[in-house]
Amino acid sequence: MNKYVLSPSILSADFARLSEEIATVEAAGADWIHIDVMDGHFVPNITMGPFIVATCRRITKLPLDVHLMIEKPERYTEAFAKAGASGLTIHVETCPDIVGSLKQIKSLGCRAGAVLNPETPVGAIQPALREADLVLVMSVHPGYSGQSFMPETIGKVSEIRKKLDALRSFAWLEVDGGIDMETLPKMKEAGATAFVAATAVFKHPEGPAAGVRSLRALLD
Repeated sequence: MNKYVLSPSILSADFARLSEEIATVEAAGADWIHIDVMDGHFVPNITMGPFIVATCRRITKLPLDVHLMIEKPERYTEAFAKAGASGLTIHVETCPDIVGSLKQIKSLGCRAGAVLNPETPVGAIQPALREADLVLVMSVHPGYSGQSFMPETIGKVSEIRKKLDALRSFAWLEVDGGIDMETLPKMKEAGATAFVAATAVFKHPEGPAAGVRSLRALLD
């Protein structure tokens, strides 16, 4: 496994050519495939369910990095695990018992991740840090791809990096939202180790392979 992970988000892929798009980024050097699940309640958009995860599982051998932007995610974790998710990431804002929810995900054989929205204070994720295999800091408001990066989230990443290091945690520190050639190095410097990119990969002017290669070059 690479020290740094690139996880292209299929939110910006061409769904008419999903198999081809995923095969392209896999061949170009993507590490994970990021799947954004939205319920229209917690975030103002509705996207993919377990069926899409199962479809992606048939298309690729890469780990499926599944981000549940949904209310009461514990009701659905088993369905997503059975569909082939490698990791399930849930929001501290939707989980009153975040530690219990992370343990439940681990019991299903998945990497357990905890997410923080841009406006949520870092303290909210503190209880999850010992249990989490991955901590995700959103650098845009969740719901839509193509939003502008929020520079104030860089400080959040460096703060969480210090907390993880103090715990001697091996958890991935992932960032998602507006990650591109300009913002990725800033988040890497702040201590991020996993990078979700949607528009910068799938809407790259020279195609998704070029998008992956250009971001990968900043990580290697």
